[in-house]
Amino acid sequence: MELMFTDAALERLYKKMQGKKGYLKLKHDTEGCGCVVSGVAALWLVDKPEANDTKILTNGPDLYMDYNTEVFFDEKMKIDAPAGNHFSLKSPGEMLNPAMKYYDKTEQNTGE
Repeated sequence: MELMFTDAALERLYKKMQGKKGYLKLKHDTEGCGCVVSGVAALWLVDKPEANDTKILTNGPDLYMDYNTEVFFDEKMKIDAPAGNHFSLKSPGEMLNPAMKYYDKTEQNTGE
Protein backbone atom coordinates (compact mmCIF):
# COMPACT_ATOMS: atom_id res chain seq x y z
CA MET A 1 0.00 0.00 0.00
CA GLU A 2 1.22 3.48 -0.87
CA LEU A 3 -0.08 6.85 0.27
CA MET A 4 1.11 10.22 -0.97
CA PHE A 5 0.53 13.54 0.78
CA THR A 6 0.18 16.73 -1.25
CA ASP A 7 2.34 19.66 -0.13
CA ALA A 8 -0.78 21.39 1.22
CA ALA A 9 -1.72 18.29 3.23
CA LEU A 10 1.77 18.01 4.73
CA GLU A 11 1.72 21.68 5.71
CA ARG A 12 -1.69 21.34 7.39
CA LEU A 13 -0.73 18.07 9.07
CA TYR A 14 2.51 19.41 10.55
CA LYS A 15 0.63 22.47 11.81
CA LYS A 16 -1.92 20.24 13.54
CA MET A 17 0.78 18.01 15.03
CA GLN A 18 2.73 21.07 16.25
CA GLY A 19 5.80 19.02 17.12
CA LYS A 20 3.86 16.57 19.31
CA LYS A 21 5.35 13.14 19.74
CA GLY A 22 3.32 10.27 18.46
CA TYR A 23 2.53 8.10 15.49
CA LEU A 24 0.15 8.93 12.69
CA LYS A 25 -2.49 6.32 11.96
CA LEU A 26 -4.93 5.99 9.07
CA LYS A 27 -7.95 4.74 10.94
CA HIS A 28 -11.08 3.06 9.63
CA ASP A 29 -13.24 4.73 12.29
CA THR A 30 -16.48 2.88 13.05
CA GLU A 31 -17.46 4.70 16.25
CA GLY A 32 -21.13 5.59 16.06
CA CYS A 33 -21.52 3.93 12.65
CA GLY A 34 -23.25 0.78 13.87
CA CYS A 35 -21.40 -1.55 11.51
CA VAL A 36 -17.77 -2.12 10.57
CA VAL A 37 -18.45 -1.65 6.86
CA SER A 38 -20.03 1.76 7.55
CA GLY A 39 -16.80 3.26 8.91
CA VAL A 40 -15.07 6.38 7.65
CA ALA A 41 -11.38 7.11 7.19
CA ALA A 42 -9.74 9.42 9.74
CA LEU A 43 -6.22 10.47 10.71
CA TRP A 44 -5.32 9.79 14.33
CA LEU A 45 -2.21 10.84 16.22
CA VAL A 46 -1.58 8.04 18.73
CA ASP A 47 1.06 7.39 21.39
CA LYS A 48 2.27 4.17 19.78
CA PRO A 49 1.34 1.72 17.04
CA GLU A 50 -0.72 -1.30 18.09
CA ALA A 51 0.24 -4.93 17.54
CA ASN A 52 -2.00 -5.21 14.43
CA ASP A 53 -0.65 -2.04 12.81
CA THR A 54 1.43 -2.13 9.65
CA LYS A 55 3.47 0.71 8.20
CA ILE A 56 2.31 2.35 4.97
CA LEU A 57 4.80 3.77 2.48
CA THR A 58 4.39 7.58 2.27
CA ASN A 59 6.25 10.68 1.09
CA GLY A 60 5.75 12.23 4.54
CA PRO A 61 5.60 11.07 8.14
CA ASP A 62 5.44 7.42 9.10
CA LEU A 63 1.86 6.25 8.79
CA TYR A 64 0.32 3.10 10.24
CA MET A 65 -2.97 1.26 9.83
CA ASP A 66 -4.57 -1.82 11.33
CA TYR A 67 -3.92 -4.57 8.79
CA ASN A 68 -7.43 -5.93 9.42
CA THR A 69 -8.90 -2.77 7.85
CA GLU A 70 -6.78 -2.70 4.67
CA VAL A 71 -9.75 -4.07 2.73
CA PHE A 72 -11.52 -0.70 3.16
CA PHE A 73 -8.71 1.21 1.42
CA ASP A 74 -7.10 1.19 -2.02
CA GLU A 75 -3.56 0.17 -2.94
CA LYS A 76 -2.63 3.73 -3.99
CA MET A 77 -4.11 6.75 -2.24
CA LYS A 78 -3.54 10.47 -1.85
CA ILE A 79 -4.27 12.82 1.05
CA ASP A 80 -4.95 16.44 0.14
CA ALA A 81 -5.96 19.54 2.14
CA PRO A 82 -8.98 21.21 0.55
CA ALA A 83 -10.44 24.46 1.85
CA GLY A 84 -11.52 24.14 5.46
CA ASN A 85 -9.87 22.37 8.36
CA HIS A 86 -10.02 18.79 7.13
CA PHE A 87 -8.28 16.49 4.68
CA SER A 88 -9.49 14.50 1.69
CA LEU A 89 -8.55 10.90 0.96
CA LYS A 90 -8.77 9.70 -2.61
CA SER A 91 -7.49 6.99 -4.89
CA PRO A 92 -7.18 6.96 -8.67
CA GLY A 93 -10.64 5.38 -8.91
CA GLU A 94 -12.68 7.08 -6.20
CA MET A 95 -13.04 9.60 -3.40
CA LEU A 96 -12.72 7.64 -0.16
CA ASN A 97 -13.44 10.55 2.22
CA PRO A 98 -13.82 14.16 1.03
CA ALA A 99 -13.87 15.50 4.61
CA MET A 100 -11.45 13.33 6.58
CA LYS A 101 -10.89 14.53 10.14
CA TYR A 102 -7.73 14.59 12.23
CA TYR A 103 -7.87 13.54 15.90
CA ASP A 104 -5.17 13.80 18.54
CA LYS A 105 -5.63 10.61 20.58
CA THR A 106 -2.36 10.94 22.50
CA GLU A 107 -2.08 11.23 26.26
CA GLN A 108 -0.54 14.70 25.78
CA ASN A 109 -3.66 15.91 23.96
CA THR A 110 -4.93 19.24 25.18
CA GLY A 111 -8.18 18.90 23.26
CA GLU A 112 -8.37 18.63 19.49
